[in-house]
Amino acid sequence: MKLLSILTVGMAGFISHGFTQVDPHFSQYFIQPMMLNPALTGAIEGDYRVSAVWRSQYGNTFSTKGISAEMPTSKNINFGVNLLNQSSNDRAYNYTHAHVSIAYTGVRFKDHYITMAMQAGVLNRNFNLNRLQFGDQWVAGIGYDPSAHSSESFQKPNMFAFDAGAGFVYYDATANKKINLFGGASAFHITQPKDPFITSGDKEKMPIRYSVHAGARLIVSDLLNIVPNILYMKQGLSEEKMAGAYVQVNASPEVDLMFGANLRFQDAISPFAGVYYKGMTIGMSYDTNVSTKNSMEINRNSVELSLSYTWWRKNSIKTRPFYCPRF
Repeated sequence: MKLLSILTVGMAGFISHGFTQVDPHFSQYFIQPMMLNPALTGAIEGDYRVSAVWRSQYGNTFSTKGISAEMPTSKNINFGVNLLNQSSNDRAYNYTHAHVSIAYTGVRFKDHYITMAMQAGVLNRNFNLNRLQFGDQWVAGIGYDPSAHSSESFQKPNMFAFDAGAGFVYYDATANKKINLFGGASAFHITQPKDPFITSGDKEKMPIRYSVHAGARLIVSDLLNIVPNILYMKQGLSEEKMAGAYVQVNASPEVDLMFGANLRFQDAISPFAGVYYKGMTIGMSYDTNVSTKNSMEINRNSVELSLSYTWWRKNSIKTRPFYCPRF
């Protein structure tokens, strides 16, 4: 379970079937679990966890950074905060969101748990108009002319909006079982904040992002666990279908190793690897395009690096292993 904090299941790209909103996201999305499902807030073995992840994509033209912190409590309430920023490397475009999550963990039937959660925060999207180039600024025989006037205009180049989400998770925490099942569902942007960068009318509303995820933890031996998993996400006219698995090897009492891969159908494959040592987990994943539909597009490969650290309070009593829904 130690290395479950690095879960890297493909979330790096949606299969697009038309113009629609697509949220920034990571392949190693369990480094940022509240982006998948706020009900996963605080599902850790420890008293605190902080995490950071960095992603570079599209030929290093876009980068995404995320930071999160989680804290379970003994009062059936877990707390978490999640920060994310995505930007073009020329700083022409910036997307930032900050959310606080609260999860209620008091619903249980023996060792079967149901966690429910709410999430609330703020979204900010902005364009630096001084760094944008438009088609009518390109002059035949000359190329781009920054002094040329553009007829393009942005009424709201900087947007702030309140945002909220919710979700639930079920997991079997029974100890000494060969198979522990888990699964959940969530919805983001349930307040449907207006997005001025989309066309006018009702389409200004940011579409709700739905996700359904499930998996199993298979205990092969004291040294080896295998975790298959599936994910389906939909937002507007875009969707993602993913399946994969990882292997966790207990190399020593203080060291775990993890490796595996996930396939986003008609999109990409994402191999990943990680190591755990005394509460610290370091992970790396690499998404490579496998879809013939995208063979003529810009380089869509991407790389992610992550770091997380889990620790206990000085006088904290460590209980038996907590078989949580972290893959």
